[in-house]
Amino acid sequence: MAKVTIQKLQEMKEKGEKISMITAYDYPTACFADKAGIEVILVGDSLAMTVLGLDSTVPITMEQMIHHIRPVVKGAANAMVVGDMPFGSYNQSKEQAVMNATRLMKEGGCDAVKLEGGKEMSDIAEAIVNAGIPVMGHIGLTPQTVSKLGGFKVQGKDIESIRELLNAAFAFQDAGAYSLVIECVPEEVGRLITQKLRIPTIGIGAGRYCDGQVLVYHDMVGLFERFTPKFVKKYANLGEEAVKAMQRYKQEVKDGIFPSDEHVFGGVKEEDLKILY
Repeated sequence: MAKVTIQKLQEMKEKGEKISMITAYDYPTACFADKAGIEVILVGDSLAMTVLGLDSTVPITMEQMIHHIRPVVKGAANAMVVGDMPFGSYNQSKEQAVMNATRLMKEGGCDAVKLEGGKEMSDIAEAIVNAGIPVMGHIGLTPQTVSKLGGFKVQGKDIESIRELLNAAFAFQDAGAYSLVIECVPEEVGRLITQKLRIPTIGIGAGRYCDGQVLVYHDMVGLFERFTPKFVKKYANLGEEAVKAMQRYKQEVKDGIFPSDEHVFGGVKEEDLKILY
């Protein structure tokens, strides 16, 4: 599999070939995703909750994002790596946004950046694109501003909010965004936006008709237990397996079973040891 590019994703949309995207926050997960043939890896600000144990995505910093992007880039030989722009890193001015997007690319090494927002963020997206940095937009349920949206709930359920989503989608496309994440909207709305846009859409809780899908790795493999969104399908339960493995380890340590002969080193002569004793 060759390195995934923006052009490759556009070709996939035009051919009707679905795009797979998943989050990763470290080197081994990126390696596994790459081996699985995942086209896009998102180093999402969701790591604030799944990895750092924070209550929301809001507190995460640029430094923390860069720290996690670097090892993912090392592990992803083929997948496109997208770095999330954290809350507060792009909403003050175009200059601030370009500076921080440049940091994610230059210091983190990612292939593109992602930012959340509605139509009001399209000027910011355009400024970043004009600086030579590929941008993935994110509309619908935007976790960074969830308090403004009234909590984690489905967006686009009435005609006015659907119009707002469409306007935001077109604004991001016109700004030069190469792709758009659509989160937590009715399936019909995800389908409508996907059909109207030239650029690929990636759904998360946006139904079956988006050009691709994204899930948080920790959700899909059972490594995050605080809550599970309705749109998540668990493909494994690694959390339970990890607990069982550690329980077995603990018991073998207490019973003196571990370490056994195969896990210890030898080679010292008995007569040498007798001198020391």
